[in-house]
Amino acid sequence: MLSGSRAVLASAIFGLLLCAVAVAAYALTFPELMGRVVDEAGVLDPSTKAGLERKLADFETKTTGQLVVVTLKSLQGTSIEDYGYQLGRHWQIGQKEKNTGALLIVAPNERKVRIEVGYGFEGTLTDAVSKLIIENSIIPRFRANDVAGGISRGVDDIIQAVSVDSEEWKSRAKQRPDDQPSLVDFLALAFFLFIFFMIVRSVARQGRGYAQPGGGPRRGRRGPIFIPIPGSWGSSGSSWSGSSWPGSGGGGFSGGGGSFGGGGASGSW
Repeated sequence: MLSGSRAVLASAIFGLLLCAVAVAAYALTFPELMGRVVDEAGVLDPSTKAGLERKLADFETKTTGQLVVVTLKSLQGTSIEDYGYQLGRHWQIGQKEKNTGALLIVAPNERKVRIEVGYGFEGTLTDAVSKLIIENSIIPRFRANDVAGGISRGVDDIIQAVSVDSEEWKSRAKQRPDDQPSLVDFLALAFFLFIFFMIVRSVARQGRGYAQPGGGPRRGRRGPIFIPIPGSWGSSGSSWSGSSWPGSGGGGFSGGGGSFGGGGASGSW
């Protein structure tokens, strides 16, 4: 009975954590999508911003993919990974049918940068390629206090990776040593394994209760415990419709209805 109670408690805690994440997501505020470059942090001079706008517009015309650059005043207490994922779905960058959208996100106050990738670009702009671009092209320039140069070079490399030299970029990314799993990764894996073990153990004991001669289920036994999985939160993006978010698509430019699933890479300087 004790193990079953612990399983129920663990599943309840996990469910509350997921609810907290969802509430935090809705509590985030996002800058208005006024164009292909949203410089909320004010780190780009007018000529650099105009040049990036032209380059990104040309990229969209030639490929139908959408790439948007955004600099943020603050991550509002969340991680750049969570903020980037939510922002991509909020703006819905990329065509709805193809999900070919990407974001280059820079948070200068937290010294964080991320390439957030839509589903349709995950085959070319892989996590490894995104990491390579961040570490080799963007961060070295940021560390030299050349934020505009880092963003410009990052944009160039992203465009090449998804439209020109995708196989070459993936080959270069494979030559890098794989990142070692972090302690957080191990703890997360251990947590999910613990939950899975407790569920299986509880269900197995319940099954033994049914199997006893002449008896139905034991009193106090519970049925299977269902735990919501984060990946089931509308991977198609339908539950994150842009129409439910005020202020999206302003300034004559808007996303095309693309969806994001958390692909990409991050870095800090």
